[in-house]
Amino acid sequence: MNGNEIIDRYMKGERDFRGLDLMAANLIGAELISANLSGSNLKEASLARAHLERCFIQEANLSGAFLYGTNLHYVKLKDSRLIEADLTKANLSGAHLAKADLMGAKLSGAILTWVTLFRANLPGVNLCGANLNGINLRSANLEKANLNWTNLSGARLSGANLRGAQLNGVKLDGAFLNGLQLEGIDFSSLELNQVKLSGAKLMGANLRGTSLRDSQLRFTCLDDANLERADLHGSNIRGGQFIQANLMQTNLEECDLRTADLSHTNLNLANLRGADLSNANLRGAYFWGANLDGANLRGADLRDASLRNAKLNGANLQDAILTGATLPDGRIHG
Repeated sequence: MNGNEIIDRYMKGERDFRGLDLMAANLIGAELISANLSGSNLKEASLARAHLERCFIQEANLSGAFLYGTNLHYVKLKDSRLIEADLTKANLSGAHLAKADLMGAKLSGAILTWVTLFRANLPGVNLCGANLNGINLRSANLEKANLNWTNLSGARLSGANLRGAQLNGVKLDGAFLNGLQLEGIDFSSLELNQVKLSGAKLMGANLRGTSLRDSQLRFTCLDDANLERADLHGSNIRGGQFIQANLMQTNLEECDLRTADLSHTNLNLANLRGADLSNANLRGAYFWGANLDGANLRGADLRDASLRNAKLNGANLQDAILTGATLPDGRIHG
C-alpha cells in the first residue's frame, strides 16, 4: 500500500491499519491522528511533519524512518523498532516507548518530556542538552549515552544501565537512581537535591562539592568516594557505607546516619550538628575540628577514632564505645 491510499482511506473514516506493508511509503505531512498502525512495516518511510498524535504503532518496524518534526504526542510505540530512525525535532511528549529499540536513533531537539522509555534500548544515544523532565527510563540501556547538560529532574532511572554515559552538567534533582551501579561516576559540583539513591553502588565516586540536600541514600555504598565539601543537609543515609571515604568539610547537619559504616572515614571539619549517628560504626574515623553539637552518638563505635578539637556540646554519648579514641582535648580514652 502506498501513502496516498492510506490517506484516502483515513479521510473516509477508516482508522484500523494494522499489519500493513508501508515500507518506504511517502507520508510526509500526513494527518493520521488516532490511527492504529500496530504491527505495520514502516521501515524507511517518510513521515516528516506528519500528525500521528495518539496513534497506536506498537510492535511496528520504523527502522530508518524519517520522522523529522513529526507530532508523536501520546503515541503508543511499545516494542517497536526505531533503529537509526530520524526523530530530530519530533514531538514525543507523553509518548509510550516501553521496550522500544532506538539504537542509533537521532533525537536532537526532540521533545521528550514525560516520555516512557522503560526497558528501552538507547546505547550511545545523543541526548545532550535535552529536557527529559519526569521521563521514565527505568531499566533502560543508556550505555555510553551522551547525557551532558541534560535535564533529568524527577526522572525515573532505577535499574538503568549508565555504564560509560557522559553526565557533565546533568541535572538530577528529585531523580530516582535507586540501586544503580555508579562506581567511579563523576557527579562533582552537580545539583542532586532530593535525589533517590538508596541501595546504589557509588564506590570511588567523585561527589566533591555536590549538593545532595534532603536526599535518600539509605544503604548506599560510598566506600572510597570523595564527598569533600558536599552538602547532604537533612539527608537519609541510614545504613550507608562510607568506609575510607573523604567527607572533609562535608555538611551532614541533621542527617540520619543510624547504623551507617563510617569506619576510617575522613570527617575532619565536617558539620554533623544534630545528626543521628546512633549505633554507627565510627571506628578509626577522623573528626578533627568537626562540629558534633547536639549529635546523637548513642551506642556508636568510636574505638580509635580521633575527636581532637571536635565540638560535642549537647551530644549524646550514652553507651558509645570510646576505647582508644582521642578526645577533643587530646587525651586518649582508656
